[in-house]
Amino acid sequence: MTKKAAYIVFGKDLDPGAISQMEDAVSLPVAVKGALMPDAHVGYGLPIGGVLAVKDAVIPYAVGVDIACRMKLSVLSTPFENYEARKQTFREALETLTRFGVGEEFSRPRQHPVMDEDWNISPFVKSLKDTAHKQLGTSGSGNHFAEFGKLILSREDIGLKPGEYIAFLTHSGSRGTGAKIADHYSNLAKRLHPELGKPLNNLAWLDMKQGDGIEYFKAMELMGRYASANHEIIHDAVLGFLEEKALVTIENHHNFAWKEKIGLLDVIVHRKGATPAGKGVLGIIPGSMADPGFIVRGLGNEDSLKSAAHGAGRRMSRNAALKQFAFKDLQDIMQKKQITLISAGLDEIPMAYKNIEDVMDQQKGLVEIMAKFEPKLVKMAPPDRKRSGRRR
Repeated sequence: MTKKAAYIVFGKDLDPGAISQMEDAVSLPVAVKGALMPDAHVGYGLPIGGVLAVKDAVIPYAVGVDIACRMKLSVLSTPFENYEARKQTFREALETLTRFGVGEEFSRPRQHPVMDEDWNISPFVKSLKDTAHKQLGTSGSGNHFAEFGKLILSREDIGLKPGEYIAFLTHSGSRGTGAKIADHYSNLAKRLHPELGKPLNNLAWLDMKQGDGIEYFKAMELMGRYASANHEIIHDAVLGFLEEKALVTIENHHNFAWKEKIGLLDVIVHRKGATPAGKGVLGIIPGSMADPGFIVRGLGNEDSLKSAAHGAGRRMSRNAALKQFAFKDLQDIMQKKQITLISAGLDEIPMAYKNIEDVMDQQKGLVEIMAKFEPKLVKMAPPDRKRSGRRR
């Protein structure tokens, strides 16, 4: 029997299913080291909140279905004291310049240099280019959002004077194109590793020394640039509408694989629903639609593979939330928090998520909090434009 690689759990009372998935992941013959973040919950293959370093391999479902899902925050020059006076304009910007929902696209595709890159990585990737172009600048469904809020900055470390600013925050990834690439290459990996069986087959890997692994990695990196382009288009459109320029922007992936080192050993580090937290690296960790998010600076903790949580993490499934709560519950909590909700599905109700303050407290050794973001105006996919709730 193959000896399991070591891993450390950060967090308390984690879902036993997530821990079981992490146990499976570190049992792989290619596994080198792992870590489980305090927002962890069950996903496909590697749990969401799971970090896994492997040797000479890449695991599509350890990256995730939504390849390169990421955060981006733009800090506006307008001080927060002017928020109420401009609130209707902010709302108009979100309602007219962002699009959410499964399959959502533009009839006149947005332009960006990412579409001029080499999409001939494989015939399959090339076949996705037209759809990717139509969906460029849209945000999808699930827990993706676009929101305005108050950024509370008490120190100058991110290049701004302490104070309260209006900030624009988005969360989305590589849309349907990334999901199709994830499925295609994961199915290929499963065919190459029939010995794994269930449930390990969702952890099937591709050899980074051969064509399939190299091909997937190139496709994944392209999706990283594509996801970044989505955010860039949204932020440019919204800030342009507001006649604003960002004082500071911060962004990061949290569904990706990176070529890194553990000591002298070259490894591929998969962060599925985990934020890069190398020493000095800035990142964004959001809460729910009614709870704060945080700008953080990584502490470079080796035990966590220089990673941190990517958000609050779910404490109940989407189906459980739909059964337990009504829209009045969602309306009540948003009214209580004085947050305007433009649209969202009931499965994203804040009570379905863990307490973000607890999650941050459990990772004090992984990141340092630099600023706090309080949502004030939120847009997500409306209920009729959401998928059934596929795990990443």
